[in-house]
Amino acid sequence: MRKIVLIMALLFTTMLMADGIHWAKDYESGIAQAKKEHKPVMFIISSHSCKYCLLLDRTTFHNPKVIKAANRDFIAIRSWTDQHDYIPTVLAQHTPGLPGIWFLLPDGSPMYQPLLGYVQAPNFMGALATVKTDFDKSKKRVMKK
Repeated sequence: MRKIVLIMALLFTTMLMADGIHWAKDYESGIAQAKKEHKPVMFIISSHSCKYCLLLDRTTFHNPKVIKAANRDFIAIRSWTDQHDYIPTVLAQHTPGLPGIWFLLPDGSPMYQPLLGYVQAPNFMGALATVKTDFDKSKKRVMKK
């Protein structure tokens, strides 16, 4: 009986982790979804030849806590430079290295300067929490006006 419960728990955990971050199809559809759901955007600029981009993808973006927070509180968009995905010019010009992690308002304007490089899951969770808190505060200020 213990083996069955353990196997079921392992399968359930694997299913949750396999789900991963729900990435928008492209920048335009992600921004449209952010406006509709009134959520901040987590916009990642990556390249398949960038070892830190791939490390971020293999580790941080596969962390169950990061996946849960990103899917619940953000619209996630990823653009690959080597696939010529759309990247707004202002963001491309102000991203001196990869990966470039931007947090945007639903209209696509930046909330902060980008995080650059590999960020471990615990630190990334801290960034997500800060962005969510700041976004919620600004949303309340706008609603009061």
